[in-house]
Amino acid sequence: MSHPKDAEVPLKPDRIHQFGFGFAPPLILEAAVRHGVFDSLDDGPKTMDEIVAACGASRRGLRAILNALVGLEFLQKDADCYALTRESAEYLVSRKSSFQGGIFRHVSRQLLPNWMKLSEAVQSGRPPTAVNREEVGGEFFRQFVEDLFPRGYPAAKALSEALALKNSAVPTRVLDLAAGSGVWSIALAECSAAVRVTAVDWPEVVPVTRKVAEQCHVADQFQFIEGDLLEVDFGSGFHVATLGHILHSEGEDRSRQLLTKVFNALVPAGTIAIAEMVPNEDRTGPASALIFAVNMLVHTEEGDAFTFSEIADWLQESGFVNPRQHEVPAPSPLILANKPGEEAAS
Repeated sequence: MSHPKDAEVPLKPDRIHQFGFGFAPPLILEAAVRHGVFDSLDDGPKTMDEIVAACGASRRGLRAILNALVGLEFLQKDADCYALTRESAEYLVSRKSSFQGGIFRHVSRQLLPNWMKLSEAVQSGRPPTAVNREEVGGEFFRQFVEDLFPRGYPAAKALSEALALKNSAVPTRVLDLAAGSGVWSIALAECSAAVRVTAVDWPEVVPVTRKVAEQCHVADQFQFIEGDLLEVDFGSGFHVATLGHILHSEGEDRSRQLLTKVFNALVPAGTIAIAEMVPNEDRTGPASALIFAVNMLVHTEEGDAFTFSEIADWLQESGFVNPRQHEVPAPSPLILANKPGEEAAS
């Protein structure tokens, strides 16, 4: 509802005009990441000629995106020298463990093609191409998941702290569903040699999980299962199950089935940890979660961004108790719940 004072403020179309080129910033960032712009500036400011030499791209092209990046506050400019900002130095230099720019490598080739058909998806309620189906999604996610590792790692480390796994000698079996890069279970395995992981994903994706686990020196704590989450037999007796950003693409019906299957796979007092982009209960924000729901419209058959109360209801229907949100360094809190048992967290 508008405030009476709003009528006193002159109305201008500036915000509308800005969104007319709203597609541009992620594409500019993609070009900068692909051409190594931020990497070239990691050792200090450089002139245009020095950046051209370092990146090997055209002067005209680099001049255009460098100045745009200054306007977007991802770079600083002093006379003819360009330099990183604190933000870009921390998150957009690819050799750093804190690198968050990997997703921009996939904007034009993987994300935008379906978004270009958003109007058709709104009309039909169906995606142009459904990446929740293995015949398409296996290759889609094989190319994508490794670049998402740095985004999930801080939250995964926070989960390991919440589970008190650091240096634990207690044998702990972890079920990592839709493992992708393995970020959620790798962070747990790094805490203790007593952690053993069963990672489940499509055949096209499991080699990536294995590769990243080897790079993190925990592959000997893993076993890998290939197949559809609802069809494969991943066993039982697990103490922890992680579902990292999978319910949104599964949709409500498959998510409910999956949660019941996970419940049966956990030991009494076992913990389920769910990572999702979670909108508020009225679906009025945050904008990132609401935009992500549109991303599910254009990429999946039944996917959505679900609220905490929706997921909590499904958990309780499956038999879990104490669904709760746990704050982590991520856009949304983790959702935790337990299978009933004497050791269930309060």
